[in-house]
Amino acid sequence: MTITDLKAQNLILFECISGSKAYGLDLPHSDTDIKGVFIIPEDHLYGSRYVAQVANATNDEVYYELGRFVELLKKNNPTILEILGTPPDKVLHRDALMDQLQASLFLTRKCKDTFGGFAFTQIKKARGLNKKIVNPVDQQKKNILAFCYVLHGQGSIPLHKWLEIQGVQQEDCGLVNIPHMKDIYGLYTDPDHTRGYKGVLRKENATAPLLSSIPKGELPVGHLYFNKDGYTKYCKDYRDYWHWVEQRNDARYAQTIAHGKNYDAKNMMHTFRLLDMAQEILDSGEIIVQRPNREELLSIRKGEWEYDQLIAQAQAKMAQVEKAYENSALPDQIDEDYIEDLLVRIRRACYEKGIGR
Repeated sequence: MTITDLKAQNLILFECISGSKAYGLDLPHSDTDIKGVFIIPEDHLYGSRYVAQVANATNDEVYYELGRFVELLKKNNPTILEILGTPPDKVLHRDALMDQLQASLFLTRKCKDTFGGFAFTQIKKARGLNKKIVNPVDQQKKNILAFCYVLHGQGSIPLHKWLEIQGVQQEDCGLVNIPHMKDIYGLYTDPDHTRGYKGVLRKENATAPLLSSIPKGELPVGHLYFNKDGYTKYCKDYRDYWHWVEQRNDARYAQTIAHGKNYDAKNMMHTFRLLDMAQEILDSGEIIVQRPNREELLSIRKGEWEYDQLIAQAQAKMAQVEKAYENSALPDQIDEDYIEDLLVRIRRACYEKGIGR
């Protein structure tokens, strides 16, 4: 089933402009996002062809089947609740039956976690992005040699520096385990290549130093420590960073770099929008989709704030949301039986009107 099918069969019960244009936060280049609700044809419902959601290739247009729509409303899903609060001038089509689905039937104290929790996730993303921008990882991956150190005087020096002082190569070295001393090795050298030592590293992708057979009675010239934990963390950071580079939206990243504040300004704007909406819902029981503080939010999107300032403000807003939660008059849960009966009534009324028949 496609969006074309939904329209050709007159299955759409509700259709609206959503996203930045509904929030009043759109810019001249903003896309038009469409959300909607449809009813599955009756024979599909009774058979095995139920479809919960239909979208176009770019997910700019998404339509939810009535049952799925109500299921997400019951979970206080922010995206779905916002559909019920769509400003009238952004509603493209509304069947009268949809008037029965009022936000007041679904809003609970759970909104603290759905709206506020999603905002918290966005803050974590912002922190992660900031870290990646400020601390990029070189594409040339380091091997274990960069995490090896040799005891020197009262401290230690990197292996490459020790090799330079000794005038030998890592291939001229031999290592042996030292009992009861994790990741510390006896270090031997063979500059004449007569003892057959294997070196510290042979393969670039090795995850631990090589061990060699050392002639009996040979004394070590030093002791090497391999920072295994440091190497493991570096490998994870390397994978994470370059996966992010491969997956990132280059246009959005270019905007992030352009404003020079090292955070995704659009994500941060929506973080504040979600926190504001969470508090409004908990305080008043209303979903205000079109934002009254448009200019303030757009100033965040333009990168006019410092990263640390925004993080501090977001944390303060999260505290306000917690306080609103404690004092909220909203119920802890919805009336499941009433909602179930309502869904049945709306579905039956649709089929009786010939929608989906």
